[in-house]
Amino acid sequence: MDRIPGKLLLTGPPGCGKTTVVRQVVGRLGDLCLAGFYTQEMREHGRRVGFEAVGLGGQRGILAHVEIHGRHRVGRYGVNVQEFERILRAEMREPAAGVDLFVVDEIGKMECLSYAFVEAVTRALDGPVPVLATVAATGSGFVAAVKARQDVEIVSVTPANRGDLPDELVQRIRAR
Repeated sequence: MDRIPGKLLLTGPPGCGKTTVVRQVVGRLGDLCLAGFYTQEMREHGRRVGFEAVGLGGQRGILAHVEIHGRHRVGRYGVNVQEFERILRAEMREPAAGVDLFVVDEIGKMECLSYAFVEAVTRALDGPVPVLATVAATGSGFVAAVKARQDVEIVSVTPANRGDLPDELVQRIRAR
């Protein structure tokens, strides 16, 4: 990790710590203007029942839940595309003037059900503002296209590096 790219994509299998790394980086960059969101699991009685999108500007909403019934589904979860897009409009605003870093957690199947998400991520990746994102380890379509871009650096999150990764990423982002 010696070069300083503007677009960092964290990848790895579910549960490897991608979101934890992102949240730690965000916590250490509190003096910068950050825009975007992270996701977190929703649990009831110790069982995962959904995912919440948490905007860095304070917006929150249910991204997916087992109780959501509709045409947008990933596995056992119904995806609340409208609620997710409300958060996107607030958190991935355009223009990016004044934003020091865009944070996107995660570029995955659920999120890609939203055309507005695909547009917002493409705009962020094409723009001048650095991006820190997580991306599914596997996937086709937009997930594969983002990982194939020549202007991104893919960083695998592993048990061996996830403890040191937040500090390394903060240093690289600040050097940018």
